[in-house]
Amino acid sequence: MEKILNKEFEAAYLKASTTDIKLPPDIMLQFYAYYKQATKGNNYENPSGDIELRNAFKLNAWFQLSHLSEKEAKKEYIKLVNKYLL
Repeated sequence: MEKILNKEFEAAYLKASTTDIKLPPDIMLQFYAYYKQATKGNNYENPSGDIELRNAFKLNAWFQLSHLSEKEAKKEYIKLVNKYLL
């Protein structure tokens, strides 16, 4: 079951990272936060990028998902991809 979830997550990430669809910033922030929670859990790190305000929003969005396990975050990420990118 875990193997299937990981495969679906990888496919969702590939779709999200190669799409030409322009999403609103708040939706892109959700993609970022769920991806980070799915891949890093609560092992927070500073976002890359040179715009401090944007980095603060990214980190805050990730913090808000701290209640989710990596597995739950993967499921939610897949739902986001299916909702916005299909």
